[in-house]
Amino acid sequence: MASTLWIGTRKGVFALRPDVRRRVWKLAGPQFLGHIIHHVVQDPREPRRLALAAKTGHLGPTVYTSGDRGRSWQEAAAPPAFRKADESEKPRAVERVFWLTPGHESEPGVWYAGTSPAGLFRSGDHGQRWEPVTGFNDHAMYSKWAAGLRTPDGELLHSIRVDPRDARHLYLAISIGGVFESTDRGADWAPLNEGVAADFLPDPNVAYGHDPHCLIQHPLQPDRLYQQNHCGSYRLDRPARRWVRIGERMPRRIGDIGFPIVAHPRDPDTVWVLPMDGSKVWPRTALGGKPAVYVSRNAGRSWQRQDRGLPRAQAWFTVLRQAMCADQAARLGLYFGTTQGEVWASSDEGGSWRCLARHLPEIYSVSHAC
Repeated sequence: MASTLWIGTRKGVFALRPDVRRRVWKLAGPQFLGHIIHHVVQDPREPRRLALAAKTGHLGPTVYTSGDRGRSWQEAAAPPAFRKADESEKPRAVERVFWLTPGHESEPGVWYAGTSPAGLFRSGDHGQRWEPVTGFNDHAMYSKWAAGLRTPDGELLHSIRVDPRDARHLYLAISIGGVFESTDRGADWAPLNEGVAADFLPDPNVAYGHDPHCLIQHPLQPDRLYQQNHCGSYRLDRPARRWVRIGERMPRRIGDIGFPIVAHPRDPDTVWVLPMDGSKVWPRTALGGKPAVYVSRNAGRSWQRQDRGLPRAQAWFTVLRQAMCADQAARLGLYFGTTQGEVWASSDEGGSWRCLARHLPEIYSVSHAC
């Protein structure tokens, strides 16, 4: 079965499929035309299964699943929803389902979802019915960890990571809130933000209130975490709890602010970022209109610019947190989608780039499926 790039956009989902040499790509779609698609994820335990996070025009936020590699889709019978509030509580309603993560390989059918406002949900039946993870959503510290400090796109719970060694060990991130860890399958949680800057807060050394943009865990070395944050790029090697700002080694004129961060699936020391203008410009853009990927092959101790084939000037897009990924090929492929509706690809680990598709709606996510 040929691989697929699933492209989630502001107005539907598209698919890009290559020939065996990844030279010719065919664009298919759209499906769900007009709906906002935040995330499309393949289930590595059962590759024919996919899940899709959508915000529909008439049904609101929901999840769709497919059992035939995306040929057909079924809406969840019970999408993620907060429990009914008590009389003394402020009601919470899911505004969007933003992030999807397959569960541990020992738990077939389990999925996790992150929402806006910040909520964590779990399904045990391949995404058909979702239940709140009360250990987080009703935690005594929830109102402080998820205080409603909205980013321009809202408060987002994302980057849900399941330790491949232990189904009980979970991480998640909240924009704005920080990174949090559970060692008991979500029954309890603790902040994990030491060493991370919070330049926008009166006290930059707070335990929570940070703005992580993307958190990743390396599949072969699960104690290695990387984070792209509103205030820099970081690495954490557990059991340490203090993050190291690896972005300080980036060129000063470029800085280390961006949304996505992608690790090489077979090399924990190799990681890519795509910097953006982290000043007061909003919506974000490429620095000076000259986009570039940066790679480190020594866990962030040094970085190299990779811009061959990318626009040299007047390219004022950026790349959102779910919109960059790698495949599993022996000669690794990298892909990213832009806020201007373009999909770019490299078949030589970022050495050179070419555009696979143009004129799509604003791209929210790019994911690779086998």
